[in-house]
Amino acid sequence: MKRIKLFSFFILTNFIAANTFAQINHVEPLNWWVGMKNPKLQLLINGVNIGETTPVIDYPGVTIMKVNKGDSGNYLFIDLLIATTAAPGSFDIRFKKQGKEVDTYRYELKRREQDAAQFKGFNSSDAVYLIVPDRFANGDYGNDVVEGMRENKIDRNFPGGRHGGDIRGIINHLDYIKDMGFTAIWPTPMLENDMPAYSYHGYAITNHYRVDPRYGTLEEYQELSNKAKQKGLKLIFDEVLNHTGSNYWWMNDLPFKDWLNFPGKYTSTNHRRTTNQDLYASQYDKDLFNEGWFDKTMPDMNGHNPFMANYLIQNTIWWIETLQLGGVRQDTYGYSDKAFLKEWSCAVMNEYPNFSIMGEEWSTNPLITSYWQSGKKNHDGYDGCLNTVMDFPLQAALLQSLNGDEGESYNAPFTKLYEALANDFVYPNPNQLLLLADNHDMNRLFMQLKQDVALTKMALTYLATIRGIPQLFYGTEILMDNTPNHKNDGLIRSDFPGGWKEDSANGFNGAGLNADQLAVQTYLKQLLNWRKKNPVIANGETLHFAPFEGMYVFFRYNPTKTVMVVMNKNDKAMNVETGRFAEILKGRVHAVNILTGEKMALANSFAVPGKTALVLDIE
Repeated sequence: MKRIKLFSFFILTNFIAANTFAQINHVEPLNWWVGMKNPKLQLLINGVNIGETTPVIDYPGVTIMKVNKGDSGNYLFIDLLIATTAAPGSFDIRFKKQGKEVDTYRYELKRREQDAAQFKGFNSSDAVYLIVPDRFANGDYGNDVVEGMRENKIDRNFPGGRHGGDIRGIINHLDYIKDMGFTAIWPTPMLENDMPAYSYHGYAITNHYRVDPRYGTLEEYQELSNKAKQKGLKLIFDEVLNHTGSNYWWMNDLPFKDWLNFPGKYTSTNHRRTTNQDLYASQYDKDLFNEGWFDKTMPDMNGHNPFMANYLIQNTIWWIETLQLGGVRQDTYGYSDKAFLKEWSCAVMNEYPNFSIMGEEWSTNPLITSYWQSGKKNHDGYDGCLNTVMDFPLQAALLQSLNGDEGESYNAPFTKLYEALANDFVYPNPNQLLLLADNHDMNRLFMQLKQDVALTKMALTYLATIRGIPQLFYGTEILMDNTPNHKNDGLIRSDFPGGWKEDSANGFNGAGLNADQLAVQTYLKQLLNWRKKNPVIANGETLHFAPFEGMYVFFRYNPTKTVMVVMNKNDKAMNVETGRFAEILKGRVHAVNILTGEKMALANSFAVPGKTALVLDIE
């Protein structure tokens, strides 16, 4: 009798387990909009045994075109067609099994805040301020520690730990960023990174639809975007298509066996970025580059899987609409499958024709970086829709020239920089390149230039006046540096002074800064605010002259204005003979130093102080 009861209990337990439909865990995207150019939407539904159900929707203008089951029975992918006649509103998705309704989910279609064509991306008129949110400013001490998160403490003395900066901290200092002359902000990722350690940097995302609560809420993120826009600042979203965090909510129950590359088995990428262009690259090397994991805690997402591709494309569009973004920066561009990258970039630009997306291709070879920019005529016919590439070739040349690492031979100082700019012919649109001297992954500019203030000012002058879109790393304006030969990026991403109430120095108001820090901050502020008012820098032509006697001279000009930039790397003052530049200076007799207001004659020659970059408005 006892055996019969136990057997009956076993049968009943398994019957209940097989027929249980717990509350749906995830429906993504979280919502959508009517009036999108692409009328198709694919919903990911995750819930216990949801794959055994049939979804039903009864809402005017919304049609289920197809339902796909995942390899796991806990997923459904519902393909919807949203007609132009569909109205904003909410509707029930009813899940039926054997004719009986076993669950429902309320889904919302929203009205768009603005037409797609009104989304304006960043361009050469902008100056971008790159922020690591955890290290910029702590505006809300109440979210420093969030119950349930795997890394759940603050330790400002540990470079790799969380320090407490957040969205509110950025909001609180938007006026500072605006007053400095910046027109766009790029925070590193602020989505959930529920990792046990080193979660502050944001590049190991564990939920693509959730703001990390230690940074704040979705509503605060939207507030940041709205308040930034009111102050003339575009918000750039830092996205990661290539990899995710190993503690992602789906890791223990993947929708498809090939949802990730090398699922459950860490296999490192070979980092051979040239395999995308190499005529002779082996398929083995190509596959290992694209499919290998970026890090042992960062599994590689498989863009070959069409459901993953849709998931990532829709996630980008969801954030653009939700935050009313002014651009997207794409991390580790090229590591993902390039066919998928084309699909993703063109889907975004097709929906938002005036938008901007920027790709990180960390190569100092312009033949590699230029491959990705939209409009490039490549040997293999590849042409995606990425309109901005980060200009690492010019960054390397700038640092080599200023540091004197140019090798032997006839080369004069600035030759590397001069020749790097001469490579612009390989780019379809050099004016849309993102310029940088440092960022969150390399030694700070002041450290790279051996803590030379004059050379740092020269580098900043170049970024602010040459073609392209200048990007400055938070704290560069106050000469923040880091320990040489560091072993932890956390030292580069140190705290901005004044971002914490306990700080003794304050970079936002200048308190406690030394004379050099204040001087460089004031210098950059003048320069960027002048740049705002002079579209010749954003949209003008460029003419440069071969370096001579430790100097480099270039011009930015249009039919109504000419600006001359003279970079003198010598320790002593040098005379510049104007006859050399007769093709552009002929008939010009005066110039005004844009920083001092000093008027000077251009008769035969003029003096340039040592280790100085002059910016002259030619009259």
